Amino acid sequence: MSRTLEIPGLDGRLALVTGGSRGIGRAAAVLLASAGARVGIAYRCAADEAEETLAQMRQAAAYSSHDPRRGPWAQAADLATESGVVALFARLDAEFGGRLDVFVGNAGIWNVLPRPLEQLDLDRWRQMIEANLTSVYLTTRAAASRMGESGRIVLVSSTAAQRGEAGHSHYAASKGAIQSFVKSLAVELGPRGITVNAVAPGWVDTDMTSDILSGEGREAIEREIPLGRVAIPRDIGGPVVFLASELAAHVTGEILNVNGGSVLCG
Repeated sequence: MSRTLEIPGLDGRLALVTGGSRGIGRAAAVLLASAGARVGIAYRCAADEAEETLAQMRQAAAYSSHDPRRGPWAQAADLATESGVVALFARLDAEFGGRLDVFVGNAGIWNVLPRPLEQLDLDRWRQMIEANLTSVYLTTRAAASRMGESGRIVLVSSTAAQRGEAGHSHYAASKGAIQSFVKSLAVELGPRGITVNAVAPGWVDTDMTSDILSGEGREAIEREIPLGRVAIPRDIGGPVVFLASELAAHVTGEILNVNGGSVLCG
């Protein structure tokens, strides 16, 4: 392949991005491919979008059509279940030979409609925790077991973890737990040469937020952002790739806030 983005330490690396069919995951996957990494993505059910991500990665990295084995790949999986994670990593082992250098844990959900505590039933709580936290635990555990020295784990959290989010306490709790998970694993995996960090986005213009980021809702949100705009997925993908690269070789246990200045907690 011919890389189009010069970032130290990513050329030839093997990377997996969950939630890679669109939004932040797609942006991170395409940037990693642009920097010379070979990338696999996991997605839940958006097969058409996953194919578009693969097409963008092939174009960005100039993957050779004569050697499809070196190209990007995609696997559908329910990452909140052990069986789904086993299937994903069986595919990864077949593609990468049991090795992994970079893991980006991005899969997750968010509910547009607020659910005050009194209306937050146990099923909704469990759904959020399983999709946003259990999936991260299962996939990170599997990823770390395949990493050698200089492995990179980057998880996606949220500003909701830092400031809370009324009506979305289950979402904020799941993302806050990810940050504690990151700090714990940074100490645990550091002696093996593996770094563990998180990116905490604010508002990002994706399919998940499209309903609320329309009309007056968007204008009200942007008034609270010092940089004056909602992020696009590439704004988050760039910091993810930075943390996966040699530029961040001595950074671990950190939460990199990417929110346009809306939450100053670094």
